Amino acid sequence: MQPKECTSLSEVREEIDKLDDQIVELIGARNAYIHQAAKFKDSVDEVKAPDRIDDVMQRVRHKALKLGMSPNMLTDIYTIMINEMVEAEIAEFRNLGKF
Repeated sequence: MQPKECTSLSEVREEIDKLDDQIVELIGARNAYIHQAAKFKDSVDEVKAPDRIDDVMQRVRHKALKLGMSPNMLTDIYTIMINEMVEAEIAEFRNLGKF
């Protein structure tokens, strides 16, 4: 995605706000999929899925580098997001009566 060329600080801030809204919506959609994933798993260990987390982190780091961004920043963001979502998925898993 190529950002548009802005002509003022207020326009830059308006565009950032639009992106922030989209980012929050996308994180919400990701979270909804996480809740669905619990239905297909048979154990808490499977919910934790360290191999899958490693794959996601590597893909995110690679994408960050490709876009000229700090892979460490993305890793930090994804670590927080994934840790929170894994906890939510464990709760969903338990709510489904799976232990």
